Amino acid sequence: MIKSRPLASVCLAGLLVGLSGSAQARVAPGDASAEIRRTSFGVPHILARDEQGLGYGIGYAYGQDNLCLLANEVVTVNAERSRYFGPDQLTLEQRKNIASDLFFSWLNTPSDVFGFWQAQPEEVRALLEGYAKGFNRALAERTAQGQGAQCLQAQWLRPITALDLVKLTRRLLVEGGVGQFADALAAAAPPSAVATLEFDRGVAQAQQDSFSLERGSNAVAIGRDRSASGRGMLLANPHFPWAGGMRFYQMQLTLPGKLDVMGAALPGLPLINIGFNRHLAWTHTVDTSRHFTLYRLELDPKDPTRYLLDGKSVPLTRQQLTVKAKGEDGTLKTVTRDVYSSVFGPVVQWPGRLDWDGQHAFSLRDANLGNTRVLQQWYTMNRADSLKALQDSVQRLQGIPWVNTLAVDEQGQTLYLNQSVVPYVDAAMLAHCSDPAAGQEMVVLDGSRTACNWKVDSRAAQPGIFPTQLQPSLRRKDFVQHSNDSAWMVNPAQPLRGYSPLISREDQPLGVRSRFALQRLAGGDKLTGADLQQMVMGNQVYLAELLMPDVLQWCGVQAQDASLAGLCSSLKAWNLRADLDSGIGWVHFQNILQSLLKRSDIWRVAFDPADPQHTPRGLAIERAEVAAALNQAAQASLVAVKQAGLADDVRWGQIQQASDGTPIHGGPASLGVYNAIQSVPGGAGKRQVVSGTSYLQVVTFDANGPQARGLLAFSESSEAQSPHGGDQTRAFSAKQWHLMPFTEAQIKADPQYRVQLIRETASVADAAR
Repeated sequence: MIKSRPLASVCLAGLLVGLSGSAQARVAPGDASAEIRRTSFGVPHILARDEQGLGYGIGYAYGQDNLCLLANEVVTVNAERSRYFGPDQLTLEQRKNIASDLFFSWLNTPSDVFGFWQAQPEEVRALLEGYAKGFNRALAERTAQGQGAQCLQAQWLRPITALDLVKLTRRLLVEGGVGQFADALAAAAPPSAVATLEFDRGVAQAQQDSFSLERGSNAVAIGRDRSASGRGMLLANPHFPWAGGMRFYQMQLTLPGKLDVMGAALPGLPLINIGFNRHLAWTHTVDTSRHFTLYRLELDPKDPTRYLLDGKSVPLTRQQLTVKAKGEDGTLKTVTRDVYSSVFGPVVQWPGRLDWDGQHAFSLRDANLGNTRVLQQWYTMNRADSLKALQDSVQRLQGIPWVNTLAVDEQGQTLYLNQSVVPYVDAAMLAHCSDPAAGQEMVVLDGSRTACNWKVDSRAAQPGIFPTQLQPSLRRKDFVQHSNDSAWMVNPAQPLRGYSPLISREDQPLGVRSRFALQRLAGGDKLTGADLQQMVMGNQVYLAELLMPDVLQWCGVQAQDASLAGLCSSLKAWNLRADLDSGIGWVHFQNILQSLLKRSDIWRVAFDPADPQHTPRGLAIERAEVAAALNQAAQASLVAVKQAGLADDVRWGQIQQASDGTPIHGGPASLGVYNAIQSVPGGAGKRQVVSGTSYLQVVTFDANGPQARGLLAFSESSEAQSPHGGDQTRAFSAKQWHLMPFTEAQIKADPQYRVQLIRETASVADAAR
């Protein structure tokens, strides 16, 4: 995209100095105040009279629970990791600090941050200002009192500003786009230049793969035709990382007469992302829509820093980035790097995939770089008093960045929206402008013609994106569901077809979690909230239901092979679940399927677009090559289990654990486990959970309003010494969902109820009442 012309440096510096001050003191000191009522598991219910007070309470509560987490993320988005930790250390995403810093130096320029701030309505500005003040109060108190947080003596720990929160928001916006190409942006250099930053293709690919693995979700909205109560019900089951900047935080926000909402939010956001209010409940699932496109540039043969556009040679714009990095001797050195951009966006370079050579280079255009409406979008959703109001807000603001929305109201209507920020590239433009050799994973358009720029529709909230009138939506009285597939099978009774491939692709194989959900929702049985909980907590392994008969039949054929006897016995004894007490057969099944699923020829019945809910199916063990692959995978699993030191009587809860050792049920989404949990080897045969089921919410409605039960699987606090650093994790392990107190009566009746009143003028928090 074409970046806005930077303001004159002197002028911009003055504006930002003024803004930094106003972002902490827009109203008179002492105006910000909030009541923080904590209930079981330390969940804060924040009550204030205005947005600044509400933000003040949110930031204070978050600073009490996750001080170091947020402060660390602020270092990241300010491009300061190399300054404090060294350029070669790795971020949580396994990216080198220097690459991370160069990327965020490019993303969060002063002019871009200021432009985002200027676009915010006063209510959102007040929330951000209050949040920063509240967090800084918690920082000051904890520092003075020495309250345990490991980072309290760190050089990088500092008070934050509202602009830091803007930078965090901008990072979240590009998670589904240019954020996945951070290394490719930082490493891009003209072919004549000496490479100054190493590009690790394996790490870069792993980071892109992890986006879908760590940011999946399940959602089910049940309408009155299928609800036992005749009212709406919603299951929210987002699968997000258990650490870092995408770690959910549970809370309730109340402005009397204006806002009363409960749910979960991402770090630094003073709003609820997934939750419920008096009239409706909603959740999100990561969509399959494309939020960026690449452009292949035809370079000027005389100069690889110029490209041909409509037959004319045009120079790439050069932007010099500067980062401070700590040397081995502790002194700071300045690292500079040039980023080149076309009219479409920055040049990215991925050797062997997106090469910058003498003929071509590739620019990336991310639609969400122009999305300044995201915070206003969620604030409007938080206040919606009907499904119509929620849908109208999405269609008007178009601030949803890279997720679907599923919602239900108290009357029992359900809603599905695949209406995020998507480049307006329709099928006709794809046929005219795209490079078919690029396949379906990435959309590569012709960068030599302005005719291939994104289309502009006056109905859209920003130039170059699809208006919501051309994106999928569905209202039903029975159900809608979604588990990270395209939109077409949200409800098989009403397939959603005919959209741009950038939005949704029909006639594609469904993921196994979607197939599991559709199987459980088939028929006309009335459903309860307990049924929705059981979809997750049952821990069924859907692929095992499909394939174990064939695997056990193969075991019968292999009965004479003594080396496989123990493995086959364990598979036969396994309960086809990913529960804590599931045996070693579950481990063998995972190992075997992870190997077999790399092949495309294992299915007895191939995928049939006319029967997407039941195909592909069957393991074709009658084919010699499939039987041989199964044998090879089984033998490899025996070796792997032996090398890991796993005993024959080991249980899954002894293997898969949280960082504090709490046993965790659930398993890989790729095997059809609705309770998707991703874990990585942790040594001594253990696996440590890194992402998956995070915030769980089942909301039903009765005459008294919403009745919600749920859990935050990794607990409120990221601090090990906190009493709320693992309490909900243990409850999740035991499958003990809790009532989410929402009304005043429920809040005050909670056995752990306590109140803290904070005022901006007070030096310390008032005593709990």
